[in-house]
Amino acid sequence: MVKYKVLFTADLQNLTNLKPSYDPTFAYYFKMKCGNCGEPASNVISVHPNVKVDDSKNSPNLEMKCKFCERVGSVTVTPICGKPLTQALSVFRESAPLVQVDCKGFDPVEFVFRSSWKAKSIAGTKFEDIDLSDGDFDEYDEKGECPVSINNLGVTFEVMMSEMREKRLAWDKSMLERQRSHSARLKAWKKEHGRSSSYY
Repeated sequence: MVKYKVLFTADLQNLTNLKPSYDPTFAYYFKMKCGNCGEPASNVISVHPNVKVDDSKNSPNLEMKCKFCERVGSVTVTPICGKPLTQALSVFRESAPLVQVDCKGFDPVEFVFRSSWKAKSIAGTKFEDIDLSDGDFDEYDEKGECPVSINNLGVTFEVMMSEMREKRLAWDKSMLERQRSHSARLKAWKKEHGRSSSYY
């Protein structure tokens, strides 16, 4: 299973705190490809965080089969709440985390924006049901007396390491640092006492 962190960015005009609505019906939409044969799925899939394949503890949100090689895979999504895309992030073209996707047998190739997003203007006006299906959003904020817009949506998929691999890499790094320290002490000792002397 491969875990991905989905990050998104956009150009925000007079808007901030762009994020999904996170209501119980909110779904994430992806284009996927088979991890076995590389065949892209013909349709956009929708994955609902609150819908499970069955009642088991580790049940995925969706199961799917490759039409080319018939390999069966699964997808599980975990929303990353509380970190919206702010105007400050937008100015520097920095990303905000959106969702974690656990994929088995398939890999995401594209995130598809749809409806049920929300943001607020710099004047404080709330926009509760933003539709990003067309790739942008344009409105007028009467309170702030200014146009508001969302453009240039972008998404990146960042592969996440498993907890076990993170611990392994940390251990390898620790051992490498110890080896370098030992080598440095040995070199210093030989320089001080002469190469012909026995160590310790």
